[in-house]
Amino acid sequence: MIIHSLVKSVVAAVLVTAVATPALAQTGSAQAGKGKIAICLACHGEGGNDSKLPNVPKLGGQGEHYLLKQLHDIKAGERAVPLMTGMLASLNEQDLADIAAWYASQSAPLGAVDPALHKKGEVLFRAGNASIGVAACAACHAVDGGGLDTAGFPALSGQDPAYTELQLKAFRAGERSNDQAEVMRSIAARLNDSEIAALASFVFGIRR
Repeated sequence: MIIHSLVKSVVAAVLVTAVATPALAQTGSAQAGKGKIAICLACHGEGGNDSKLPNVPKLGGQGEHYLLKQLHDIKAGERAVPLMTGMLASLNEQDLADIAAWYASQSAPLGAVDPALHKKGEVLFRAGNASIGVAACAACHAVDGGGLDTAGFPALSGQDPAYTELQLKAFRAGERSNDQAEVMRSIAARLNDSEIAALASFVFGIRR
């Protein structure tokens, strides 16, 4: 019954997000976006997956709706990303949509799970932990880690563990608050460091 309630809560959050997402439904052109990513190249590279810093995500193959929302939030100051401060100020709605379309059209990154963390991470990702009120991550991010782009939930597969850990800890601390319906803040608040590390490693290695 507890698991059922957790899943119902997650599904409700998905529906809320799916309703909110169309507000960002600017049509982007990947072809046009390729000519607009000059400011992105130093950190993300042309394909989106060249990041070398733990606070810089891999973008290739990420959901277009999710990418566009993040660009909007960063530009509006709703998500603080110091490395990008001011970089989006001169870009209009179409520019942001085109950049999101470009990176969404690229190949997704691939990673490998740490064998020592595999079991713990897989259980949390696929089944959650009812005893601490954490639903399965797969409910929103899909069983293959590919995300649910129509609802704005990101792909996690192949994302560097260091980045995923940073984001989960930021949600836990309330330092990042641009999640839909506060879903990530609620979940991350219940996870300890070892659980976060296990999840980050598992999703790094999961395949779409």
